[in-house]
Amino acid sequence: MNIDKLFKRASEKSVTDIQVFVSDKNNLNIEIFEGKVDSYVIADTSSIIIKGIYNKKMGTYVTEVLEDDIIDEIIDTIIASAKEIDSLDDAIIYEGDKEYKKLTDIFNENLFNLDVKKKIEKLQKMDKYLHEYDKRVSVVETMYSENTNNVILKNSKGLDLKNKANSAYMGGQVIVKDDKDQRVGFDVLISNDFDDFDIKKISKEIIDNALASLGAKPVPSDSYEVVFSNGALATLFSAFQNIFSADAVQKNLSLLKGKLDKVIGSDLVTIVDDPFMKKSARSRSFDDEGVATYYKELIKEGTLKTYLHNLVTAKKDNVKSTGNGFGGSVSAVNLKMEAGKSTLDEMIKSMDEGIYITDVQGAHAGANAVSGEFSLQAMGYYVKNGKKERPVALITVAGNFIDMLKDITMVGKDAKMSYYGVTTPSIKVKSMPVSGS
Repeated sequence: MNIDKLFKRASEKSVTDIQVFVSDKNNLNIEIFEGKVDSYVIADTSSIIIKGIYNKKMGTYVTEVLEDDIIDEIIDTIIASAKEIDSLDDAIIYEGDKEYKKLTDIFNENLFNLDVKKKIEKLQKMDKYLHEYDKRVSVVETMYSENTNNVILKNSKGLDLKNKANSAYMGGQVIVKDDKDQRVGFDVLISNDFDDFDIKKISKEIIDNALASLGAKPVPSDSYEVVFSNGALATLFSAFQNIFSADAVQKNLSLLKGKLDKVIGSDLVTIVDDPFMKKSARSRSFDDEGVATYYKELIKEGTLKTYLHNLVTAKKDNVKSTGNGFGGSVSAVNLKMEAGKSTLDEMIKSMDEGIYITDVQGAHAGANAVSGEFSLQAMGYYVKNGKKERPVALITVAGNFIDMLKDITMVGKDAKMSYYGVTTPSIKVKSMPVSGS
């Protein structure tokens, strides 16, 4: 489509400003089950969202293809859509920022162009390695998922922006069993460099953790020192990541309402939004509204420093947008808890009596983003005098998210990106109630 023609025609029909947002996504998903290709899917999706301001209201037109012969249809639909809007929120088409960071390392062309056969072969080698690692391995599934996101934004105020990023994850799931018990092991690694996928290392972690959990039993209900693995903490964080949204705060749907510039965590806790994170397909130099993204500390050494804003929420609070307007809502690009100085072994050795939690389940059903309360099924290890004594399962860990942040006494060096879109290290919490036998 001739975009200039679209803008000119919009102006002729009293649409004061107009914006075109194009999102092209390429997804590759491969699953190997018991040595054979069980699923192989390539999906290309394209979404084009055209927004225009008519009589101070925002109208929208969504399509998959832009052709010159539908320009009038697009504009008429935008006008009709705007007339139906009864929201009091201001309609804004952004004029742009002076500078946008140039990101040169978030799209790896070698990964995108690598022959799919080589990706399948590596998965099959991983499957073989998992099967041969231990005779107690009974079922194996390996998976590979690759995502490429290409975004273009143009508007009648002169913005013309592009962003392309890709990444993939490779991992596996196994069932291990002996004559008394059966357990599941699962993990993935995320990167946009295919050489990072060390199948022996990933496989060893998956199976060793699964085998170590055989024979797991509950512990007596009590308050314990607790260490969360980076993976377990990522699952918990995923249920609370929306609390930083100014939209949620303004709608009384966030436990952080009224806590700006207040201490809500230990001085070991720094949580950031890093839109420039390497090897993440989510990384962006601008948001869906055309606002430049930037690295920002949400919590700095325990103090809440900012909420995340889009143009509408920023105007309500009389602040500048933080570049977090995505899909008509507010969200982080790459939410990350900064790594600390401790090793996981040091955290475990520091416990007199505690629980090392390796996995939690039911985070989205068992967590309340308004009150901060959570109660999650968990599994891991009982630790006594700094040593893992035995595996535990069928336990529930409960608490309040802010109380947990305040009670963090150690933060690990092992920050890891998860498929939930958050990056977390392992942490040690002073004390938490655990329900068991």
